[in-house]
Amino acid sequence: MSRPPPRLLWGALVAVVAVIVALVAWPVVSFLARSDRVAPEEHDGFRWPYFLYVSPSAAAAGDDARVPVLVVPNNTGRVDDDPGVHEREARVTAYHGRLIANELGAVLLVPAFPRPDANWQVYTHALDRDCLLVSDPRLRRLDRQLVAMLDDASVRLGQKGVAAERSVFMLGYSAAGMFVNRFALLHPNRVAAAAVGSPGGWPIVPVSEAEGRSLRYPIGIADVAELIGEEPDLDAYLAIPHLFMLGSEDENDSVPYDDGYEDVDEELIMGLFGGTPVERWSVAREIYAEAGANATFVLYPGVGHDFTAEMERDVVRFFEQVREGAR
Repeated sequence: MSRPPPRLLWGALVAVVAVIVALVAWPVVSFLARSDRVAPEEHDGFRWPYFLYVSPSAAAAGDDARVPVLVVPNNTGRVDDDPGVHEREARVTAYHGRLIANELGAVLLVPAFPRPDANWQVYTHALDRDCLLVSDPRLRRLDRQLVAMLDDASVRLGQKGVAAERSVFMLGYSAAGMFVNRFALLHPNRVAAAAVGSPGGWPIVPVSEAEGRSLRYPIGIADVAELIGEEPDLDAYLAIPHLFMLGSEDENDSVPYDDGYEDVDEELIMGLFGGTPVERWSVAREIYAEAGANATFVLYPGVGHDFTAEMERDVVRFFEQVREGAR
């Protein structure tokens, strides 16, 4: 049997490589075609860009159908004075988050908030206490900046014929989970449901004290009114469906670190609630239950500090159930 001419072999190899490249590149091309980087303008109310992705189902929904909005806060995992570092990580978050948005038929919004080394104590990606107190207007009240992004995105989507829900789904893991948990408390009327994964060792709890000790933000809500100038709408927060997730082997704990909590907060959390995130998990669950919150706490056996495929499936199912219940 004669062998094919070398040119035919070479041509077949090139064709195979081209198909492989096309298959690998298509998800990226599709994402870029359906996403926008929105830069802030002076009057917008936010100082940093955000990424907006419209899933195929959301784009096809039409003017008469309200589509869900999924917000996934960015979390670089380190400090860096170059905003471009955090923006690139936010784009990666948007790229991965598109998969969940596609399943939900949702629009995805990912902010590109900074986390500067020069202001390391302001844990922007966790929406910590310093975010409510810092004088730098670029870093102050990132929660309000996110609200402004949501309003801006709604207008932009409307111009494309996409009618977005005002109250959004929120998903965050680790520092981003802390951000989601705290944002929902500060702005409960903008949140339809919140999925919070491994929130830094302690989720903010909707009570002002425990065992006679005052729980200030972000441990609890004792001084939230003082910090933001208005009483938090606790009833609205308690009504938000929450899914809290933690691995049984997760040792990632922000409590002992100065960028996440101050010494007085560490002492209080360790003394009242336990020495590790897993030890505190059942305590937080009981506090939420006693407060009458619509919250589910799940502990995943054998899982460390990792957002697993099982967690992702549970998140999609959770949001779908919330959406079905709202119809």
